[in-house]
Amino acid sequence: MKFNERELKEILISTVVLAFAFRNFLPFDAGILGNVTIAFFVVGINFLAHELFGHKLFAQRLGAEAEYRMWPMGLLLALVGSFVGVVFAAPGAVYFNPVVRGPFAFTVHRFTKKDVGLVALAGPAVNMVLGAVFLAVSFYAFQGLFLFAAYISFFMAFFNLLPLPPLDGSKVIAWSLPVWAVSIAIAAVGYLLL
Repeated sequence: MKFNERELKEILISTVVLAFAFRNFLPFDAGILGNVTIAFFVVGINFLAHELFGHKLFAQRLGAEAEYRMWPMGLLLALVGSFVGVVFAAPGAVYFNPVVRGPFAFTVHRFTKKDVGLVALAGPAVNMVLGAVFLAVSFYAFQGLFLFAAYISFFMAFFNLLPLPPLDGSKVIAWSLPVWAVSIAIAAVGYLLL
C-alpha cells in the first residue's frame, strides 16, 4: 500500500475524531484520558482495518488506484452526535478509479457492479472478523475492553452496511441483494447481542 502525506494526515485526523466521539460508549470509566486512549486504540484498529485493509487494499488488489479522503461534514456529525449519544461513523472514505489500465496502454478494465460491491463489502467484512476475534478474546482476558472492541467492530460493520448512499451498503445492495442481506444480518446479530 502506498500513502501520500495528505492521506496520512487525513487518516490521523479521522481516527482522532472518531476515537473522541466513541469515548463515552466505554462500558467502564477509565477517566477522561483513559477513555480517550482506549477509544483511540479500539476505534483506531477498527477504522484503519476497515478503510485500509478492507477498502484500499482490496481496490488495489483489483488494480485500482485508491486513496482515503476525510469528509469534514462526517467528522462534524460524529463529534456533535457523540454529545447526544449517537455516533455518525462516516468520517471519510476510500476513493478509487473504477477504470484500470492494463500493462499495455490499449487494455482497460472497468469495474463491474460486482467489483464495486466487493470493494464496499471488504471494509464491513474486516470489521465483522475483528468483532468475532475480539469477542473470542474477551472470554480469556480484559473482558470489558475486548467486549467494547467487539461492540465497536460490529457497530461499524452494521452502520456501514446500511443501504444509504454514500455508505457501503448502498454499493453492496446494488450488486447483490442476497449478499447484502446476509452481511447486514450477521453484523446486526453481533451488534445487537453486545
